[in-house]
Amino acid sequence: MNAEDVTRYLLDHPEYFEEHAHILADVVLPHPHGGRTISIGERQAIVMREKIKLLESKLAELIQFGEENDAISEKVHRITLALLMARSLESLLHSIQFNLREDFAVPHVAMRLWKDGAAHPELAEFSPVSAEWHALAESLTHPHCGVHPMLVSADWFGEEGGRSRSYAIIALRAETAFGLVVLASEDPQRFYPEMGTLYLKRLGELISSALGRYLGAG
Repeated sequence: MNAEDVTRYLLDHPEYFEEHAHILADVVLPHPHGGRTISIGERQAIVMREKIKLLESKLAELIQFGEENDAISEKVHRITLALLMARSLESLLHSIQFNLREDFAVPHVAMRLWKDGAAHPELAEFSPVSAEWHALAESLTHPHCGVHPMLVSADWFGEEGGRSRSYAIIALRAETAFGLVVLASEDPQRFYPEMGTLYLKRLGELISSALGRYLGAG
């Protein structure tokens, strides 16, 4: 019999140790963390303690994720209320900028809109953008995150934005794309390609819907 046969036999015949209880006292095993030998019972206790420790670590990780998600959900709730309470396009744009900076701690926020731009030439958000930005917005099915923007537009953020090292680009759309929100940070790990984008996508949908009241996009 090989080791696999012995293992299968013992698993299939648990009564073996009831009939040969003395073996449990006689068999000794090497300690997993030292050179001395221990009984099967001690080894089982060590294994159980290690399993419990691993489960506690996973539970702590799940609790942390839950707390982080709760915090993000609260921020999304606050910006939703702010967007609902806006009574003009100007106040809506201000609320978007303010909440993203203050609640979500995004140091640099830029937005460009190209629907009804001729009606609001005084607003920076309606500054002309190239056809490449239009095409980018149309192609984005999910927010894009990375250490470099797909298209560099440092003038969107002013002098401070030139030091940004990571970006999130969110398309604003109704039936078609009508704008973009770009978030930027000096921290290269703030927005990275592998990060989850669920909340960014929801923010884009909220902002798109709110702007639709004034731009006829929703």
